Parts: sequence; structure tokens; C-alpha cells
Amino acid sequence: MRSIFISLAFVALFAGVSCGQKNKNAKKTMTNPIQTEGLELATFGTGCFWCTEAIFQNVEGVEKVESGYSGGKVKNPTYKEVCSGLTGHAEVIQLTYDPKKVSYDELLEVFWKTHDPTTLNRQGNDEGPQYRSVIFYHNDEQKRLAESYKAKLIQEQIYDRPIVTEITPFSVFYKAEDYHQNYYNLNGNAPYCSYVITPKVEKFKKVFKDKLKKE
Repeated sequence: MRSIFISLAFVALFAGVSCGQKNKNAKKTMTNPIQTEGLELATFGTGCFWCTEAIFQNVEGVEKVESGYSGGKVKNPTYKEVCSGLTGHAEVIQLTYDPKKVSYDELLEVFWKTHDPTTLNRQGNDEGPQYRSVIFYHNDEQKRLAESYKAKLIQEQIYDRPIVTEITPFSVFYKAEDYHQNYYNLNGNAPYCSYVITPKVEKFKKVFKDKLKKE
């Protein structure tokens, strides 16, 4: 009963609070970073990229996290254009990680357990195709691992509703405007950060103690 009460309290607390209340139109250029030797790339969308970034920045072995847009048909989209839901892009984070410190399978575990993969084009109060659950794989091995993990979740009936997460090949990543980068760390007292991101990060740190970066 207590857990139900807490859940309802959070729902009430977060009502009316959503990601990205700024609308800046500055253009940016396509970003397909050159991989440093020994490091690999992963690209995930779990709703608002402020939340996703804040979580993966804490994972041991993740060297760099950038927020941006992938999966759409418009080149060099602005945030305002993506928010229209008409560009086809998802808000994503592209991370550079050291596979000697963290495996892609471990990153997938964080991905699946830190958002709801059963809500189509929505996470919490953030609604639209830009907030869809998606994995953009960079090679055949990432595709195999992502599909295998998803199949296991379905087989074990982890969720009451169907998983709607897309698993699709990576094509291009457009880095988001500068004010989106490192957003939680720079704006921790903003309402969305306090009411939505902080609880997610705190929960992540409790569940994934063994995967946290060392202070």
C-alpha cells in the first residue's frame, strides 16, 4: 500500500512538468564523431534526453555523453523542429564507452531498466514520437545483443504490456543545441530536474551501485 501511495504522489508531483520548455532555433551541424581507438559508440532514446544523459553520465566506463537527434528525415534539425513531431527524429544520447570497463549488454541493462519501454511515443508527461523508446545499433553485434535482450524480456513476461522499443540501424546523429548538453548537472534546481530527473537518478544509483563511476 505504501508503494502505491508513493507512486501516486509522484504522479501528482510531476503533473504538468515536461521536458524541454525552452525553444531555441540555433542550427547545428551533423555529428558523427571519430571513434578513439579502443572505445565504442552506443545510441539510445528513452524519452527526454536530459534524463537519459543524466543517468548514463554516472555509468563506469562511459567516457562521453552527448544529447542529440537521430532517426528522422530532416537534416540538421533544431530542437523546435524536432518538438513538432514532424521530423521523425527521436531525442537520443550518443555515448562513447570503454568496452573493457562496461559491456554493451550492461548498457542495455541500464537502458531497459531506467524507462518504460511499453509506452508508445511517450515517457511520463513527455508525449510525441521524439520521445519514443529506441535503440540505434552501430553494428551487427549490437543488433544481435539488443534483439536478444528484448526477446528475453518478452519471454519472461517482465512487463504487463507489449514492448514497443524500436531496434533500428544507426544512420546519423545530430548533436543538440549547446544548452541541452550536460543539462541536469548545470540546471539541477530547475523544476523538471528536481521533480523528474533527480528521482530517476537516485533510483538508478540505488539499483546499479556496482556500475557507478567512482568518486
